[in-house]
Amino acid sequence: MKKGTILAAILAFVLGFFGLIAINDLFIKDPQLKDSAVQTVIITEIREGTTNDIVFTDSQGDMYYINRGLEHGLILYSLNAKVLNKTVTLHLPKNWLGTSEHIAQLTVNDVIIFTEFTSEVENSEN
Repeated sequence: MKKGTILAAILAFVLGFFGLIAINDLFIKDPQLKDSAVQTVIITEIREGTTNDIVFTDSQGDMYYINRGLEHGLILYSLNAKVLNKTVTLHLPKNWLGTSEHIAQLTVNDVIIFTEFTSEVENSEN
């Protein structure tokens, strides 16, 4: 084989390897409280998203979601009563691109409505 072909193959392997690592870091696997950004927003809309997600829109038009929230036992009409037009605190996991829109914890007046943090209390929705 030519030297150029070998170098190109090595370069492609290295770039592919690091590309996979970078992409893997974008997926939220086990969010931790210490690795989350905290935002306080007013929720103005709640709706069902794709794959049983629950999507929240804030007063600025930004959207956040609870991944497979309906599968976690959360109920849209109950969430409407608890968080619609209220100030909520969101814990959003950080990744190397910044802050995710994935909600790891949702609280209203210091009451946990939903959490993925293993050290926190079970979801209080039920």
